[in-house]
Amino acid sequence: MKIQLWSVGKGHESYVKEGIEDFTKRISKYYPVEWKILAPAKQTPKSVEADIKKSEAQTILNALQKEDYLVLLDEKGKEITSPKVANLIETRANNSIRNLIFLIGGAFGVDEQIKARANFTWSLSPLVFPHQLVRLMLCEQVYRACTIIRNEKYHHE
Repeated sequence: MKIQLWSVGKGHESYVKEGIEDFTKRISKYYPVEWKILAPAKQTPKSVEADIKKSEAQTILNALQKEDYLVLLDEKGKEITSPKVANLIETRANNSIRNLIFLIGGAFGVDEQIKARANFTWSLSPLVFPHQLVRLMLCEQVYRACTIIRNEKYHHE
């Protein structure tokens, strides 16, 4: 199984880049992993939020394969513990899912088409965070889940 971490927006900012690269490298010891940064929709002064989300949804849907397992990160998703994230990943691996994709939407969130396509919607917190920090927290949590699956000492309960 390959883990893909997708984010709509610009590249990693310098203040989180080192941490993201470190945790991504750590994840790669357990699963093949890659980041995919999807360009946000072009905005004009007359852009409407719904149109931006629809445009970004098309980009996301065009990049997804039918058999991909999509985990959408959304503040309205389900809050789960780190061991449950580990279980989600391990179950997908045991079910021979080829691509497990974690998606961070654009500045305005995601269109309903993406919410409907998501296999699971996960909330890291009821708080709202900048996308750059969410990227760092996501890859740290995926790494933590990998260590839980292997029963390694990184995670403490």
